[in-house]
Amino acid sequence: MSSGTNAAENSAADHLPTGRLLLVLTDRDDAEEVERELAERWPALGPAQLVRDALAGEDDAEDAQWLVVLERPADGWDAATVAELEALAAEYDGWREEE
Repeated sequence: MSSGTNAAENSAADHLPTGRLLLVLTDRDDAEEVERELAERWPALGPAQLVRDALAGEDDAEDAQWLVVLERPADGWDAATVAELEALAAEYDGWREEE
């Protein structure tokens, strides 16, 4: 029997990040909410860093992405956590990238 969570875990397991993980969001308020939720749900990950990333060639302050940056845990990323973080970003119409 397969569930949505298992499918997401399998997708994340296809390629686990080896460095920092970035949750990319288009709205600052959403990024701040994700940052708060990370602190509550995954305190072991440590503090996230919120970074404004201006889109290339754009001068308008509204044309920016917001990155919630998570440092790699000492024991590395696990598929379940990566899948949950991807799902969290998706709740806010965001996505995961890595550095």
